[in-house]
Amino acid sequence: MPNPREQTKKISEEAEELAEEVTEEMATESLEAVQEKVEQAGKEAEGQAMRPLDEVLGQAERAYAAYIEAQRQVASAYRMNEQQIAKAYRRAEQQSKNNCDEGIKQALRVREESIAQALKARDEALAQAERAYKKAKEQAERACEASIEEAWKKREESVEQAWQLRDETIEQAWNIYAKLSR
Repeated sequence: MPNPREQTKKISEEAEELAEEVTEEMATESLEAVQEKVEQAGKEAEGQAMRPLDEVLGQAERAYAAYIEAQRQVASAYRMNEQQIAKAYRRAEQQSKNNCDEGIKQALRVREESIAQALKARDEALAQAERAYKKAKEQAERACEASIEEAWKKREESVEQAWQLRDETIEQAWNIYAKLSR
């Protein structure tokens, strides 16, 4: 971009040259025609001096608009990132629930198998089977409770880890946004 001072100097030189030409022409032309040319040259010089300032202002306005748009896009990206983190959390929570449900089903299956074995032993020898049945049933209940308790623990741990990861990720994202926004 040309330097405004140089451009103004150039315009002044052109105005001086034009004034010299006008002086030469004054001898041949009327005073009114010369004044018209001088006024016209002054307007042209003034218009050319303003053009660089207009260009600079236009560039500044475009740069500011681009900056505002970039800020808007960054905020949008952060919102999108937060939504993706929430989706990931929901997937982790669903997976944890599925694992818990599967653990409960398996514990119930084991319990049922243990009860079936105990019934079979009871049919073989009633007295001995009665004691074995009670013992197996108690073991099955403890195993079931322990398996259910373990499944709940795993679920709670998974949910807690997912929340922690979500909170840390969101905090990091907002920290980055805060730094960029300064």
